[in-house]
Amino acid sequence: MRGVAGLLALAGLLQVLSRTGLVSAAYLPPASETGSVLWRMFRQKAFWTDVGDTLTGWSLGLAIAVVAGVAVGVVIGSVPLLRAVTASTIDFLRPIPSVALIPLAVVLYGADVRSTLLLIVYAAFWQILIQVLAGLEDVDPVANDVARSFLLRRRTRIRYVLWPSGLPYVMTGVRLAASVALILAVTAELIIGSPGLGHRLAVAQVSGAVPQVYALVLFTGLLGAALNLVMCSVERWALRWHQSVRVKV
Repeated sequence: MRGVAGLLALAGLLQVLSRTGLVSAAYLPPASETGSVLWRMFRQKAFWTDVGDTLTGWSLGLAIAVVAGVAVGVVIGSVPLLRAVTASTIDFLRPIPSVALIPLAVVLYGADVRSTLLLIVYAAFWQILIQVLAGLEDVDPVANDVARSFLLRRRTRIRYVLWPSGLPYVMTGVRLAASVALILAVTAELIIGSPGLGHRLAVAQVSGAVPQVYALVLFTGLLGAALNLVMCSVERWALRWHQSVRVKV
């Protein structure tokens, strides 16, 4: 409720700034006008088509990044020699901004959803990989030594020793990657022109529809907040057995 009150207070402040002339309505339309434009967009089929395109790219890119990040992380993290050999490569590739790959994506795929997927997967992959590697490094050495002393197979050791220890890190990585994936989805649509909310936002900006620009920015923020709540719920469900989540009686 406090969060909602804060949002309402912000909307009231924007309304006052615009209506009193402290800020020109040409640059900051009243919150009531932005809300009205957003409500009209809600009744447009084309708007929800763009929302679906954005969420499709987001979900596909995130799913690919999760599968690839977990698989590569488990393979690298469970082999100390491989972890040492690949450390410098990971440290080199990880800081490269995903937006720097936009020219490459355009050359390879043009204004296609595959360009968006390339950027999303690249950005989200590192979020998950780093968390998986951190989780595997945090495995209790005693439990790991016991598993080795019982001559458990690598696959069994990964399932019953490494995975339970690394799962909290994996879920943190997925939650962070979900936010990054949405940012890259909208950014790619905005710059490349692939279908989605970003493309609609670019069209509104070029046409000078200021209230529509603010309405789309507002909706994108609400969409990001909603997806974050969903990912937090999924994280709590997946870690319901973990001591940090389960309710203590």
